[in-house]
Amino acid sequence: MHVLPHTLQRLRHRRLARALFATIITAMALLAGPDAQAEEVPILEARVSKVLDGDTFTLSGESRRIRVWGLDAPEWNHQGGSTATSTLRSLISGKHLRCAALDVDRYGRLVAQCILPNGRDIAEVMIRSGAATEYCRYSGGYYGTC
Repeated sequence: MHVLPHTLQRLRHRRLARALFATIITAMALLAGPDAQAEEVPILEARVSKVLDGDTFTLSGESRRIRVWGLDAPEWNHQGGSTATSTLRSLISGKHLRCAALDVDRYGRLVAQCILPNGRDIAEVMIRSGAATEYCRYSGGYYGTC
């Protein structure tokens, strides 16, 4: 009996968080305007040029690597790393993504939440596949697995 209210509350939280994220992306794009320079625009739209590991890739025309926000994948040389890398590669290679740059990590990578052309969130797909886990320290439970 107690599980249902908790589950409903978590679903409501996720819906609100997604709606807020969509609103932020729209607002950032509007604020950037059509004449904004690429360095000033926190929304990146480009084709994936290379997948480096299970949570890092590059976009065509972007010199910095993209680290997927909220996703924790094993490194390529650790157990599960090759599976995570191949899963991300099959999911995004050559696809046109829309990414909201949320931060820059200590390695200079853009930390971004990225959306596939079909509207699905990359991190969510990777987490649901079992190839990676939610990075709860930074996601705050956004994907509902913390």
